[in-house]
Amino acid sequence: MTSVAAQGLGPVEELAFARILLDSVKAGRRGATLRMYRPAPTLAFGARDRFLPGFATAIEAAKDHGFTPALRSLGGRAAAYHPGSLVIDHIEPSDSFITNTTARFTGFGLDYVEVLRGIGIDARLGEIPGEYCPGEHSVNVAGRIKAIGTAQRVVSGAWLFSSSVVVEDPDPIRAVLTDVEAALGIEWDPSTGGSISEIHPEVTVDAVTEAFATHYASADPLSPVSPTAEELAALSGYVGKHLL
Repeated sequence: MTSVAAQGLGPVEELAFARILLDSVKAGRRGATLRMYRPAPTLAFGARDRFLPGFATAIEAAKDHGFTPALRSLGGRAAAYHPGSLVIDHIEPSDSFITNTTARFTGFGLDYVEVLRGIGIDARLGEIPGEYCPGEHSVNVAGRIKAIGTAQRVVSGAWLFSSSVVVEDPDPIRAVLTDVEAALGIEWDPSTGGSISEIHPEVTVDAVTEAFATHYASADPLSPVSPTAEELAALSGYVGKHLL
């Protein structure tokens, strides 16, 4: 497995670059690929959010809070992350299409719980009643805070599994989601939207990043590489798919 490091990308470009990596893996130009990065403030809307009456208002609400609105190609509803978070994109080739998707959610969720528990976090697999972007394979902390949201995109020949881990600085996450969800007309419990640090104030993004890096290195040694010239050249053609 290779680990990709791309520097200086904005929120929309980050989502576009994940699609480029997926296409590279699908075409056989890359093997299994892992990317972890600390994102700029991003409000990633799901495709279904576009059809809600308050979508335009929600976009403006995200901007008012300093979060760049973007459209993700993965499943799920609106999700927020920022520099106090860690995004993990895992891309692998696959001969099957639209199979094992539920098992993948479960498998990654259990792995994430194990990694977080390994550094003393009370991580649990399962949806919290009232959480934003609800999913039965979310990872929560102490049954109170949604810590990791996961989503995937499956194409013929490859899949992308993306996860956002909100570790520090909960207030901006809760504030932007409160206004965005209100605009979309979605009921949720704001107490479920925060960060790991609310339960475990000693935990940092660096510590969580190191824990995941160690986990993946022990499972399959990583060889860091840079994006290819072709991948970077293709970026502008993908950005428009995620702009709002």
